[in-house]
Amino acid sequence: MNGADRDRAGSARRSQFDATDRTRGGGVGVDSWERLVLDCPLPRLEARVLLEAASGRRREWLIAHGEEPANAAAAQAFASLAQRRLDGEPIAYLVGAREFAGRRFAATPAVLVPRPDTETLVAFALAHAPAHGRALDLGTGSGAIAITLACEREDLRVVATDRSDAALALARRNAEALCPRALETGRLQLRPGDWWSCITDDERFDLVVSNPPYVADDDPHLREGDLRFEPRDALAAGVDGLDALRSIIDGAAPHVAAGGWLALEHGHEQGEAVRALLAARGWREAATHRDDAGRPRITCARPFL
Repeated sequence: MNGADRDRAGSARRSQFDATDRTRGGGVGVDSWERLVLDCPLPRLEARVLLEAASGRRREWLIAHGEEPANAAAAQAFASLAQRRLDGEPIAYLVGAREFAGRRFAATPAVLVPRPDTETLVAFALAHAPAHGRALDLGTGSGAIAITLACEREDLRVVATDRSDAALALARRNAEALCPRALETGRLQLRPGDWWSCITDDERFDLVVSNPPYVADDDPHLREGDLRFEPRDALAAGVDGLDALRSIIDGAAPHVAAGGWLALEHGHEQGEAVRALLAARGWREAATHRDDAGRPRITCARPFL
């Protein structure tokens, strides 16, 4: 696949943003809050997001008080965050959070940053999960998919898995913040395991979803921009980028209920290959759906009769 897919790329910008001239006069900030934003070489929106994080102030306050002098500590913190962003570090890691499907999820370098592309997968899942059904999210990462399903559909029972202890810990943190009752009642379960390893032989789900790694190991985008900072094992999957998808498809049939769905995110050039993998295993009604940008993004299929 083309690694530019995950919105991920963009060459790292190397401009310097020096904080020393922002804290003159005996350590008292002399630049205004608004001037910090205007002088920053980042896009304006990114600069405002980072200033919120550095100052601990909401954007509305910063705009309302934009002409007031910024304090030295906030200016220094802002300059440090801005330089890290200029070096390519994802904003989600810098501020510790990312919005997904209308909710704010904690984000750390232990997981892939949730992206709007994946909302296509969530939309399909919400539309096709039957009432009071069971859903499985393989490789949950931050928990964005599973938690969104649990929040939006209180009738669903959701299981989320990941082989990374750090990822599962973050998913639990997000679940405790966003859907604590689902965790308490067991309607949302978090399990450690690699793909199907933590699913028992007799478990069946009405819907199985996954946003697995799907970038080829030698894709040059892995060495550029934001991708350099994200966990490689959440991005890369073999010579052709299909290793994880193969593993999921190979093990899926015993665990998808009759009439259920398997829905997989993939790169925009991988739809045909994923459909072929499904066809080879006897899956039916395989179809590829486009994301909001018009790119082929997910492929869904039903088990053979």
